[in-house]
Amino acid sequence: MTAVMDALMNRASEPRLCAPAPDAQTLEKAFACAARAPDHALLRPWRYLVIEGEEALAALGDLFVSTCSADASDKEREKLRNKATRAPMIIVGIASHSNHPKVPEIEQTMSAAVGMGYLLLALEAAGYGAMWRTGGLAYHPEVARGLGLDDHEIITGFLYTGSISSNKPPVPRPHQTEFVRRWPQS
Repeated sequence: MTAVMDALMNRASEPRLCAPAPDAQTLEKAFACAARAPDHALLRPWRYLVIEGEEALAALGDLFVSTCSADASDKEREKLRNKATRAPMIIVGIASHSNHPKVPEIEQTMSAAVGMGYLLLALEAAGYGAMWRTGGLAYHPEVARGLGLDDHEIITGFLYTGSISSNKPPVPRPHQTEFVRRWPQS
């Protein structure tokens, strides 16, 4: 197997992350990998926000809390606030759509999502842990506004990253016979 295949076969989302987060040089290389995502018409339909440091992560937690309804409990608010402190760095992936006659928005979103996947793999290959999360906050208009997204942009996910504090148990993976078919079937 190749080094890339080995990395993919051993990849696992790591929810237990601590400092240190990736350094500037590692991030630069990881973002260069993300920019290699397939990109019909070279639209570059992605961008990223790096959120790190106690103050920035606290501000993100406050933004998450701002999505609560007026009758939300203190426990619900605290749970949202704590989502921003699960890792020392959170990278927000953003699909930044362009109007193009041959490249629909869905293709641009997929390109941005592949870029997030490449970013995750690059960070893991550099020895960091990562967990790609979406959920309701990724689709909430208040979060999009608070992060400064334009109307033509959507969040593709929150990539939590840092050093692995403890590995989780392996997750069973399906065998390809469960999800691969030949077409037409004979």
